[in-house]
Amino acid sequence: MDKIYIAIGSNLNGPIKQLNKAVEHLKNHPEITIVNVSSFYVTKPVGIENQPDFINAVIEIKYDHGAHKLIDELLNIELLFGRIRAEKNGPRIIDLDILLFGDLEINDSDLTIPHPRMMERVFVLLPLAEIAPTIMVNGTPIQIALKKLKIDGIQKVVN
Repeated sequence: MDKIYIAIGSNLNGPIKQLNKAVEHLKNHPEITIVNVSSFYVTKPVGIENQPDFINAVIEIKYDHGAHKLIDELLNIELLFGRIRAEKNGPRIIDLDILLFGDLEINDSDLTIPHPRMMERVFVLLPLAEIAPTIMVNGTPIQIALKKLKIDGIQKVVN
């Protein structure tokens, strides 16, 4: 079975609460099995800097259907949570992105896998490395990819 990784993030309406709610919602989904959840990390916004800090994490799941059906499920969850896509990189109540879906590579108008900017984002790679320390991303060991990024400014949330 494919190893599937999803990034989750929020910076509105109690972001830690929103991530916990999203994890719980995925746990209760009849077709999704959560295998692992990283720690939560506080990170500064990327792009639009004049907004609250984000809380980010990565989840490993099992899912027996295709990547396009999964992205549809994730977008429906975002809508259920009240996500409004007002501006790119803007504030959001919840964000659910497929990072990796096994070795699958997709690049179409609806979906790009591996996630196109994941190698540039410490808030994705650090929690991914926590739950999958030996994973290769785009042919690069995740530990090597992490060394290329500036890790300061990201803090693990202490629960």
